[in-house]
Amino acid sequence: MLAREAGLARQLSSRQMAMIAIGGAIGTGLFLGSALAVRTAGPAVVFSYVLGAAIALLLAKALSEMAVAHPTAGSFGVYAELYISPWAGFVLRYTYWAAQCIAIGGEATAAAIYFRWWFPRVPEWLGIVVAALVLVSANALGVGSFGELEYWFAMVKVAAIVLFIVFGAVLLSGVVREPGVTLRNFSAHGGVFPHGIGGMWLAMGFVIFSYIGTEVVAVTAGEARDPQTAVPRALRSMVARLVLFYVGAMVVLVCVVPWNRIQSSSDVRASPFVRVFELLHVPAATNLMNFVVLTAALSSMNCDLYVNTRVMFSLARGGYAPRRLGAVTKRGTPMAALLISTLGLVAATIVAAVAPSTAYVYLLGVALFGGLFVWIMIFMTHLFFRRAWVRGGNAPLPVRMPGYPWLTLLGLVLLTGILVSTWWVPGMRPTLIAGLPWLGLISAVYFFRRSRTARQAR
Repeated sequence: MLAREAGLARQLSSRQMAMIAIGGAIGTGLFLGSALAVRTAGPAVVFSYVLGAAIALLLAKALSEMAVAHPTAGSFGVYAELYISPWAGFVLRYTYWAAQCIAIGGEATAAAIYFRWWFPRVPEWLGIVVAALVLVSANALGVGSFGELEYWFAMVKVAAIVLFIVFGAVLLSGVVREPGVTLRNFSAHGGVFPHGIGGMWLAMGFVIFSYIGTEVVAVTAGEARDPQTAVPRALRSMVARLVLFYVGAMVVLVCVVPWNRIQSSSDVRASPFVRVFELLHVPAATNLMNFVVLTAALSSMNCDLYVNTRVMFSLARGGYAPRRLGAVTKRGTPMAALLISTLGLVAATIVAAVAPSTAYVYLLGVALFGGLFVWIMIFMTHLFFRRAWVRGGNAPLPVRMPGYPWLTLLGLVLLTGILVSTWWVPGMRPTLIAGLPWLGLISAVYFFRRSRTARQAR
């Protein structure tokens, strides 16, 4: 089953893999979606990000264990097919692919929002079209070139977050005095928990969306030079960096700008990171930060498009999609799979043209279902994987999930709770309204396809 995905070039180093994953994770979920999380939880959003980091760490441990055993581009979709059922592998991969298509559209919509900061008269759909043309061209390069490009692409936003944290720390230390910037903002305006523990929990939907992308490392395993060493190292370094960046940035954000002055979920027009510099009356830094968050959105789009292309490639090689989508160019790029994975950009362009004021929140809600479902299935697959691996008499793995099966079950329960809670978050009902019918539809497609194949075999 794993040999069927041959043809991709193994050129990615652990350095590139870690930065590709960071490029996929650090995007609009932090730079734009954090505004929604802050409005929902208040200063307690910091604790929401800590809890999100804990869940991401558990996922990284479980995924590392399976990726070392089976380094393949199909990743968690192939693992689900191997250890749960063919239905699980089919539904998981198509759900991830569809969610990533929408996520790409969401990132494109966010990029258009950032672009309009400078050019308010330019329609959002035009910005999406331009971004699509640039990034499809970038993904058509060989994976080695793509990895190096995304490495430096991601470095821009990593450097920006570090500078943002340092700049905020200088302001909070009192070295540079700015009225209203004080650590007291963390507990003022209703306290640390202005909406209670419930508000902190309801913000988890937005927060976990910021961490979705950590699973990308497992997908890159299919093109890693030394997956047994590179995958665990990349996952460890990536999660550690995300925790530092996210928690540090949130502390600075809610202390520099009172949480109740960050725009509401119905008024997402700019990144709260840009708002920080706007409120501090630093125009040059404001424009620079807007450039950074625009770069971040394009980087995430670039990374998501890469991942989605490999997932569709895996589906085609597994016989679950047209065979031509599994073909690769001389450079090892699945070009047909790349082109069909741009459907999310088409959808985003249409949504942005029809409903520009609510496009980002709606696309985020739909994409979140796919991300949460995939993470839930990864934990579930890990339960089956470990049991089968031990029973099969295989050698001990170099990477092992600690506290198995209890920590695996904990991650499963927390993610299920977050998914259910999206029903009570303003603007997030599309997560379940669109997600559950999708599962029914894609399951029906699978069983119809299987019955037709069985009839043809008779």
